[in-house]
Amino acid sequence: MAKKQVKKTEAVEPQPIQVEDTIVQEVETFIGLDETEPQGDQWEIKDRVYLLKDGLSPLSYRIPGRNLMWFDEEMGYEREITYTINQKTAFSDEFNGPIRLGHIVFRNGTLRVPKSKTVLQKIMSNYHPYKDKLYMELDEVRNASYQVDNLEMELDAMNAAVGLDIDMAEAIMRTEIGSRVAEMSSKELKRDLLMFAKRNPGLFLDLMDDDNVHLRNIGIKATELNIINLSGDNRTFFWGSNNRKLMTVPFDEHPYSALASWFKTDEGMEVLNSIEKRLN
Repeated sequence: MAKKQVKKTEAVEPQPIQVEDTIVQEVETFIGLDETEPQGDQWEIKDRVYLLKDGLSPLSYRIPGRNLMWFDEEMGYEREITYTINQKTAFSDEFNGPIRLGHIVFRNGTLRVPKSKTVLQKIMSNYHPYKDKLYMELDEVRNASYQVDNLEMELDAMNAAVGLDIDMAEAIMRTEIGSRVAEMSSKELKRDLLMFAKRNPGLFLDLMDDDNVHLRNIGIKATELNIINLSGDNRTFFWGSNNRKLMTVPFDEHPYSALASWFKTDEGMEVLNSIEKRLN
């Protein structure tokens, strides 16, 4: 009986598994490495906090989360940004399937976004047009620098307020409390000036550098003492002694702001010198 022949098979080297590019693309998108989304510096996965600017802290404040446009420099055109709670990207042209819109709401002026909500973080940190205009991202280093700048400004304002002469102090405080400044004692005026410099140092320093503040104050004082008069319609200034017309207030301008500007003209400077002599 013939022996049954056994067919020999050659050993085959194992071949590496080939993964389709489409699968790789889906995996990259899933883990947040989609190259179509601008990366810039490596995105740091962490909890983030956003604060409304200027000390605003309403109980609830919502900002737009859709119909936002962001210019993509790599692609060369604007792309629509939409906040959803079921998509892996913020770009509307990359959405897959139905979307569920999310709301961006600050509570008591603060929005805390956990690291798990990467899409919302990237909208708030990279794409939203209100960034650094209406709100800012809390950064410990930047926040410390901001606080130092504020403290230095406050110190500058307080030092300037201490050495300010009484006339300029009155001029600055008149912008804050109006005609009541004329009824205050020098101590009351100094106290309120220091409090104002501490409370709002930036505005205080701006007012100190504004020549018109001092000139407006001279005009107001001159009117209060009847050195000059302002017509009932707030359109014309006259000499109090002879009712001679000094100037006409331009339309839609505040009378004392217009007077301060007029004091800088050749004719106005002569009147200003005369008023200052009478005030002294």
